[in-house]
Amino acid sequence: MNIEKKAYKKFADAHAPSSPTVKNCIWAFFVGGGICILGQGLVCIYRDFIGMEQKDAGTLCSVTLIFIAALLSGLGVFEKIAKRAGGGTLVPITGFANSVVSPAIDSKAEGFILGVGAKIFTVAGPVLLYGTIAGAVYGIIYWIGTMI
Repeated sequence: MNIEKKAYKKFADAHAPSSPTVKNCIWAFFVGGGICILGQGLVCIYRDFIGMEQKDAGTLCSVTLIFIAALLSGLGVFEKIAKRAGGGTLVPITGFANSVVSPAIDSKAEGFILGVGAKIFTVAGPVLLYGTIAGAVYGIIYWIGTMI
């Protein structure tokens, strides 16, 4: 059976279930916003009740959110939340924690070296690589801009 690309696309689009885009956006908005509210609440608790400096409270908030996301990923809860909230769970710090923990869990059966050690950064690795390169390029552009 030889079908042209346009005909196949038309056929596939006609038979694919429609996506509830508005509902998905609302879920993503509220879950992502909830994660941000949780983060701000943690900063306020660490700063106002424990007496930390703002910078230290922000750092501890990041560590806490990473821990919570990694724990929920390990328990299989993060994936259930992500199925409902979609992009809302990709708030950078929690999404990054999940992208490191998930491949580690999936490759655990292959051993610690060839499984976890080799595959732990399969998702997060490109983010680290290109984020570092982009930061270096921006730094060079900024440095040249200050010299002019």
